[in-house]
Amino acid sequence: MYPCKPHVLPPIVYPTNYCEHHRFSKAIVPHIHPQHTKKVHHHKFEHVHYYPHTYSKYKPVSHDHSYCGKPCR
Repeated sequence: MYPCKPHVLPPIVYPTNYCEHHRFSKAIVPHIHPQHTKKVHHHKFEHVHYYPHTYSKYKPVSHDHSYCGKPCR
């Protein structure tokens, strides 16, 4: 049996996740977040995730690499 009021742990704050939008191209980067739930002694942890969001602007720089020939082995 669970107690009437659950014990609330301090929040875990993750680093800010930056989202970028480009007008000239589209890049899809898969972000894989493996998850695992484990119950021990019938104790339940309830994880509440918050995603505060901010916007910023910047001037991007691109790099092109050209390879002519093969390197020696």
